[in-house]
Amino acid sequence: MKVASKYIPLLIGVAVAAGVFIGSKLNFGDSTEKIFATNSKKDKLNRLIDYIDFEYVDQINTDSIVDVTVNGILKNLDPHSVYIPGSDYESIAEDMRGKFVGIGVSFYIYNDTVSVISTIDGGPAEKVGILPGDRILYANQKPLYGEFSVRDSITTSLRGKLNSKVELTVFRRSENRKIDFKLTRKEVALRSVDAGYKINDSLGYIKVNRFAETTYDEFEETLKKLVKSGIQSLVLDLRNNPGGYVFAAERMLDDFLEKGTLILKTKNKSGVIENTITRRNGLFEEGKIYVLVNENTASASEIVAGALQDNDKGVIIGRRTYGKGLVQREMSLGDGSAVRLTVARYYTPTGRSIQRPYINGDRSYFRDYQQRYENGELVSIDSISVNDSLRFVTPKGKVVYGGGGILPDVFIPKDLSEENEIINYLSQSGLMNYFVFEELDKNRTQFDAYDAELFYEEYKISETLFDEFIDYSRLGDSEFQFSGYENLLKKHLKATIAEQLFGGDYYQKIINQNDPMIEKVLEFENNEE
Repeated sequence: MKVASKYIPLLIGVAVAAGVFIGSKLNFGDSTEKIFATNSKKDKLNRLIDYIDFEYVDQINTDSIVDVTVNGILKNLDPHSVYIPGSDYESIAEDMRGKFVGIGVSFYIYNDTVSVISTIDGGPAEKVGILPGDRILYANQKPLYGEFSVRDSITTSLRGKLNSKVELTVFRRSENRKIDFKLTRKEVALRSVDAGYKINDSLGYIKVNRFAETTYDEFEETLKKLVKSGIQSLVLDLRNNPGGYVFAAERMLDDFLEKGTLILKTKNKSGVIENTITRRNGLFEEGKIYVLVNENTASASEIVAGALQDNDKGVIIGRRTYGKGLVQREMSLGDGSAVRLTVARYYTPTGRSIQRPYINGDRSYFRDYQQRYENGELVSIDSISVNDSLRFVTPKGKVVYGGGGILPDVFIPKDLSEENEIINYLSQSGLMNYFVFEELDKNRTQFDAYDAELFYEEYKISETLFDEFIDYSRLGDSEFQFSGYENLLKKHLKATIAEQLFGGDYYQKIINQNDPMIEKVLEFENNEE
């Protein structure tokens, strides 16, 4: 396997809420002179499309022309005003709703067969007894294997209307037999809280991967359990969180700040400013909070970090955040498509805008990670340039800056070694998941003696398993030396096994071992004892 000399993680480009409406069709009875006389921009655009549709010499798909036109218009506005084609709308909407109607399984297409990785807690599949490792062969007698194993077709077969029925035939390898199941499709949660657990007796941890409709409900349930268990401090992990719904971020802030605290300002094109304040007494107003951020922390995540920082609540740890301070609103275009149009800018409580400049166009804007890499900002806080004209001061005298993301209170450099980047790539690309699935599929019973906590405390990746993965991934063919990174690679392998056996909490718990940002939190906690 040829391994590139550098792996630069893809900068999470986030397009959050917005909209624009492109006018209605014109009547061809109107004269050309009338169109230009009225100088109606919408009329001209629609008339041009009609001319192409009815008069152009070749057959043209005018739907595609409209898509290109809308994208071209939005591209000239700002980087975050976007068009959502009708074909993509439902999947995007499901992600933001935080739920879908289906049977509740996570699966791979493995050797042209739908293979269950895990079932979702409380979902239809778990309730009827479908197990990890089961192969789903038929849905309502329709084959889902071999030439029929097209992911879109499989998703359509497993999802459907609420309370609709589906009959599945699965092959259970451990019993060498086929089993029929009858299921009723239900709403299934797309989890946005990846993990929530206690790091120690007084310190809790919650990782949030986005801000969807259901995010706060998940967060509140997790926080209540941790508070009940006696935590006094909390790590809120917003690393790689691209944002989402602002209202979910606002509800989260309600739990950390006193009622009546200013958390957000927005200003529209007319200059109208709206202030958002906390509206209730929260679950964790008296507790200490540490917020973990990085270069992929964006939008609603930055609202949370900025509001806490500006109100002198907690400690922001990590690296400068993405820098998205534009508010979008979604608007339907009437044909199943929609646009998300920037309608306002948001400002933190001190009045700073964290939006990065985009005057040089989208290409420059979305190359920001590469620019941070090249100027050394990811490894040294001294390489971050700030604008003194965008200097603000919090109520307790802390100096903060606007103009491009949230600067952390405590800087933690990024490990940019090629070996570390490759290990992260292997973990995120799915290759490690496939390897672990195959290993579990050979013999799941080898883990029957472990519960989640025992696995976390005692299980070790053997040298044999480690060497098998090196061969499987063809890392042995690369030019890199992994001797100094063997423990890190083993940690990712163990975490991936834990995720497939026991779920996200234990994946994150293992990944967080020796994490530099978590270590910094523990240092703060130990110094205050």
